Amino acid sequence: MMPAMDQNLRVPGPTPLPQEVREAQSAPMIDHRGTEFGEMQREITAGLAELIGTRGDVLLLTGSGTGALEAAVVNTLSPRDRVLAVTIGSFGDRFAKIASAFGAHVERFEVPWGEAADPAALEQHLAANAPYRAVLLTHNETSTGVTNPLRELAGVVRNAAGDPLLLVDGISGLGAMPFEMDAWGIDLVVSASQKAWMGSPGIAIAAVGDRAWAANETAGMPRVYWDLAEARKWAEKGQTPWTPAVSVLFGLRVGVRRLLAEGREQTWARHAAIAAAVQAGLEALGLTLVAAPQDRSSTVTAAWLPEGLDWAPFNAAMRAKGLVVAGGQGAWAGRILRFGHMGGVGIDEMCEAVRVMGETLAEHGRQADAPGAVRAMREVFEARQPAPVG
Repeated sequence: MMPAMDQNLRVPGPTPLPQEVREAQSAPMIDHRGTEFGEMQREITAGLAELIGTRGDVLLLTGSGTGALEAAVVNTLSPRDRVLAVTIGSFGDRFAKIASAFGAHVERFEVPWGEAADPAALEQHLAANAPYRAVLLTHNETSTGVTNPLRELAGVVRNAAGDPLLLVDGISGLGAMPFEMDAWGIDLVVSASQKAWMGSPGIAIAAVGDRAWAANETAGMPRVYWDLAEARKWAEKGQTPWTPAVSVLFGLRVGVRRLLAEGREQTWARHAAIAAAVQAGLEALGLTLVAAPQDRSSTVTAAWLPEGLDWAPFNAAMRAKGLVVAGGQGAWAGRILRFGHMGGVGIDEMCEAVRVMGETLAEHGRQADAPGAVRAMREVFEARQPAPVG
């Protein structure tokens, strides 16, 4: 197995850790009931709130992003509530599965994989059906490399009959793409430390608005570990109800500081420029991208494997050279590859990844101009950079 430091890790998460994050995570342990921990927790949550665009509560939960999805469901809904799950891929399906498991009556607004949800079609569906208690939306679907037009979809939900709650899976989008929780009328959004926030896995993030808190007072689904009201009560004391992943929080604090220093708009622009360059590079290698240009994600790009190319040996050959990308999920396993580009990413490691991929494609009998692809990437990236000031 190759050492982690030799990997060019280009999966949709966990993302590579900046050196200062790794160093922070190796700091000595502290008392999670002490003053130092409380100061750290308050700094992280205040920074996340600024980056997410909310004046509401931001809670840190020890667990995965999927745990945060469960928390979103069980803290706002009751069994037999009518819920609409807008699903465009594997993770939208997961959100729907969680709500169903806890007794909600879930209807699916299913969009073909590889496409984004159409706000007009969603509006028509909502108008033609009885009111829903909540709508579940995925911001960015890493199984297909597609980003939903969340602002427009949120506007449709806000105007729907019955005033449904809007619960958003922002796990792979928050911190990297434009997002305004309060301005867009989002009631609850979740994320996770190992994505654009540049931390290790282990911390789930939940940003909770006023309407979600009101729903929490009557929500009837069972919860203990994922009880957000309990988490808020302890957060007011600078603590968590259960033992937190302290070392992960050391690193997450650094990641949040880096993003605040860079500035939200600059971070969003950097990710968009990197994504456009990666997409140009993969197309220059002869690959066909899954998503239409207007739907492409800024954090992960999905591409179809060339006809007849066996994923397993191709993937093994790339990994032997230190390049780690993700394959497809579910019905798309062995049919696509997924190339992650979120967090502390720059153009150089992206170009190196595409170069290795191009050389490996050529070794597997495909015509692929790796140097040409790298040139195309740099041209696109440079064209997306802001003009010098002064």
